[in-house]
Amino acid sequence: MAAEGTTPDCDRLTFGSITLTSPRKVLYPGIGLTKRDLAQYDARIAAAMLPYVARRPISLVRCPDGLGGPRFFQRHAMKSMSRAIKEIRVPGGENDRPYLYIEDDDGLFALTQISTLEIHDWGVSNGQLESPDRLVFDLDPDETLAFDVLRTAARQVRDLLADLGLTSFLKATGGKGLHVVAPLVPKAGWPEVKAFARGIADALVADAPELYTANPLKRTRTGKIFIDYLRNARGSSAICNYSPRARPGAPVATPLRWAEVAKLKSGAPYSVKTLPARLSRLKTDPWEGFFGTRQSITSRAKKVLGIV
Repeated sequence: MAAEGTTPDCDRLTFGSITLTSPRKVLYPGIGLTKRDLAQYDARIAAAMLPYVARRPISLVRCPDGLGGPRFFQRHAMKSMSRAIKEIRVPGGENDRPYLYIEDDDGLFALTQISTLEIHDWGVSNGQLESPDRLVFDLDPDETLAFDVLRTAARQVRDLLADLGLTSFLKATGGKGLHVVAPLVPKAGWPEVKAFARGIADALVADAPELYTANPLKRTRTGKIFIDYLRNARGSSAICNYSPRARPGAPVATPLRWAEVAKLKSGAPYSVKTLPARLSRLKTDPWEGFFGTRQSITSRAKKVLGIV
């Protein structure tokens, strides 16, 4: 855990090499969670979180006045940012401004210093920006659906991926839904990965059109689960493991073992306040084997899905 220091007026705290100003500012008014509390959370989960987020392009949801105030989505650097928040040029990006990434604990603390309540990352590492190293399926349920329907859907996505030769991992998003994530050897380009993800979504819709939709239009989602395959498009992002969410109660995106899905009651089973205790109980990473899983989109898998 990073050292925490104070200045005489207690209006500043030090986490690592980052000075936290206004540490008593309440970021989550419903539970009284302050900027200091969030930095302490960063310190407790950094070792678990950083392997999944470090040295990857990230986008931020910032709430400078806390959850009750204005929020904005930020993906580019600005002059006042700490040097612990790094910059990377992305050829062919939406403009010439550099994107953001972090490397270490100080990066997490620096994001909290600017009241970042969500961290989303691209499906690539900085070293291979054109070759995704994961597939993400965001299962976004209509609010009328019982959660047991979503549990079944997650298993169906897992099983379809397994039939196609891909091992996958489960994440509770900290919101309504679940993510099913399959690591990839980074060799296929964005168009191929996105087309493959679309093929999987289409296969699920064809098999159970009464349950699934791959259409992002809100009017098509009534009573269904939207399979958001668009998370696999270049420039898109997904919530990072262990990131807080900008939602009441400070829920956290939590990686889970597949065995845990049976007792899962919502997409937000843990929060900033409860997640550290979970980590202290765990003997291994819930996604153990994720980084050692060497798998690719095969010609056979594309043929099964009818992708030319």
